[in-house]
Amino acid sequence: MQSAKYFNYTVKVLGQGEEWRGGDGINSIGGGQKVRLMKEVMDHYASQEDLVILFTECYKPTPIKPIILKIQGFIGYAPYVNRIVQQWNLQDNDDDQLFYTKIYIDPLKREAINITLDHKCKIFQTLNGAIDEVVLKFENGKARAKNVFYETLPVAINGNGPTKIILNYFGNYVPNAWTQDNGCTLCDVNVIDLSAVDVYPNVTIGIFIEQPTPFLPRFLDTLLTLDYPKEALKLFIHNKEVYHEKDIKAYFDKAKHEISAIKIVGPEENLSQAEARNMGMDFCRQDEKCNYYFSVDADVVLTNPRTLKILIEQNRKIIAPLVTRHGKLWSNFWGALSPDGYYARSEDYVDIVQGNRVGLWNVPYMANVYLIKGETLRSEMNERNYFVRDKLDPDMALCRNAREMTLQREKDSPTPETFQMLSPPKGMFMYISNRHEFGRLLSTANYNTSHYNNDLWQIFENPVDWKEKYINRDYSKIFTENLVEQPCPDVFWFPIFSEKACDELVEEMEHYGKWSGGKHHDSRISGGYENVPTDDIHMKQIDLENVWLHFIREFIAPVTLKVFAGYYTKGFALLNFVVKYSPDRQRSLRPHHDASTFTINIALNNVGEDFQGGGCKFLRYNCSIESPRKGWSFMHPGRLTHLHEGLPVKNGTRYIAVSFIDP
Repeated sequence: MQSAKYFNYTVKVLGQGEEWRGGDGINSIGGGQKVRLMKEVMDHYASQEDLVILFTECYKPTPIKPIILKIQGFIGYAPYVNRIVQQWNLQDNDDDQLFYTKIYIDPLKREAINITLDHKCKIFQTLNGAIDEVVLKFENGKARAKNVFYETLPVAINGNGPTKIILNYFGNYVPNAWTQDNGCTLCDVNVIDLSAVDVYPNVTIGIFIEQPTPFLPRFLDTLLTLDYPKEALKLFIHNKEVYHEKDIKAYFDKAKHEISAIKIVGPEENLSQAEARNMGMDFCRQDEKCNYYFSVDADVVLTNPRTLKILIEQNRKIIAPLVTRHGKLWSNFWGALSPDGYYARSEDYVDIVQGNRVGLWNVPYMANVYLIKGETLRSEMNERNYFVRDKLDPDMALCRNAREMTLQREKDSPTPETFQMLSPPKGMFMYISNRHEFGRLLSTANYNTSHYNNDLWQIFENPVDWKEKYINRDYSKIFTENLVEQPCPDVFWFPIFSEKACDELVEEMEHYGKWSGGKHHDSRISGGYENVPTDDIHMKQIDLENVWLHFIREFIAPVTLKVFAGYYTKGFALLNFVVKYSPDRQRSLRPHHDASTFTINIALNNVGEDFQGGGCKFLRYNCSIESPRKGWSFMHPGRLTHLHEGLPVKNGTRYIAVSFIDP
């Protein structure tokens, strides 16, 4: 229909709403009803000699008999088409393909009607059995389908059964739906403008926490920052993990003041993922006032607060925003399917993921985050069990059920005739949009929950989110605005950690609790003896050393190059630890040199609030820093030049993180 509209063709659908009496064409002969319908309608056009009739059909794929033509479409002038179909005098359940074949193989009839076969796909291209022969061709500002076997450019493409997915792929481009010169030409068709409405549509947001997920509080807080009226929102939250119950409770305490209706289904319900997703979708389906259902998995990071508005304005029944894993081609959609219904990479997948082709794409599979119209849930998708099908994962079951729309038919019309031409599988188109930057996907596969603050270990799996949570927001100003102070000679002071990083590192150490006590004898270090001991816990003791060394290479090394021009650090340190100063344990540290080329010393709490006193004095320069800032680091040479001491803490507890770098 999209193509017909583009070319301004007049379309007439035959048999719509009629009972199918054409037999079971899948398992036996049939289809005569279609010829009878053509015969009836052609009576009205038989005398129009300048009228071109294009006939095409949609049906399930069937085996092709060796001597039988498989008619999927034909084109001709009305009088000649009429002469063919007027010869039909059989029953509705007789074989239409045999009827056309007999006419064609009769030389007298073939010559009289002037019938020819399109052997080289100059006009018609069937995709069934010929997928590898057809590719996209961009030229002269147009998008065409090309048959590479015959080197032809067919104008009518037919896809049936599983090849309808390939047909949808071509529909993203042909005819000129997307071109290299003009991009997406249909993206702004039938859109709506929310700025022109007085009352925003009501949206139910389904939130699904199906496995331990890093950065969950940030994910939940993001939903409250969506640019959408909170009075128009309802929440359905399924949390499968006991580990996250504290996060859900904290979120509920905040969200209940802004969102009136919040339904929480916890791990005590012992629901499967499919059952929970069915329940969430039904939460909107049963509410006549629910205009949209917005499903979001906990591993989705939405960075665009307008995401919900953008998807609604696109005005599609099912639509998803493109989200990808940082630095990877992993995304929340598939551009194609393998023969067994699983992932296959489409020709345009990489270009779509990388933003080289921008538009609105009809795809066979999407997951993680998507928007469905409420009226669609109450009509075409009114079955409750959409996330269950055979042994498929829930997201695959949803997409297959949406593509094929078999649930309602199987319930109401179990006969084979259900699947024939007049009652074809009325699938739902699913779209993915990469017209905007929407966000990214988290990696959850290796999330270890055995620590107290487990997100600290996510620097490798989710580096962007780790940086956003733990690196000081002013860190980039070190390089853009020269935000580096020098309170003492060659002692540089700069922002590095966020408040959250400082707090969680201290919490992690206190949770571990095995402070060294500031003793000279220390089995943790080579030789077993520490000349200037501190009351500390090593990063290695809590399995954080690899993370810490990566942090040094990623965030400390660039600062080193800036302040110590010409020195390229290896980013290696044998001693990385958190020190605890308190009057009753260790209040100060005597003068010493560090066993390092340079040292970093990061303040982890606030002077004046958490403790009084403290600081660091560099004796050769008679220079003291007595008010260290939380989250800021000192960087100074270790050996030879910078003899220093830890000033006494008068009360409270002071924490610092220290690394002796390039020993």
